[in-house]
Amino acid sequence: MYEQDYIMRLIKEMVRAILKIMFNIDTESPSSELLGDVEEKQTLESLLDMIDEGRINEAENILYDSIENMDKSGLEIALLFYSYLNDKSNEFLEEHDFNREEVKQGLEDITSRYGISGFVEMFLK
Repeated sequence: MYEQDYIMRLIKEMVRAILKIMFNIDTESPSSELLGDVEEKQTLESLLDMIDEGRINEAENILYDSIENMDKSGLEIALLFYSYLNDKSNEFLEEHDFNREEVKQGLEDITSRYGISGFVEMFLK
């Protein structure tokens, strides 16, 4: 249990650091309100609703499809997505066939796609 809480905190701090460095956003609780574009905000809110409905894997697949052709804004959406997912309890994640390690792996994949995998190595390795 303690290890999972530690990983949650590391993920949270990593997301905050990337948002600060890449987007000049300094916030304790990242949310869709940080997005300036209405379409991006709607995309993220739709994905977050799917998470709340327990459709996490489906939401993650849509996330990857939707950011495939996006520039830096796709990174911001993905970070907010995983930040929201990271705030869910272990029980919620497990109940919906997901786990904390998959949150970590998703962030590793996203940061690698955007060429900033050093953040993951710095925080989570």
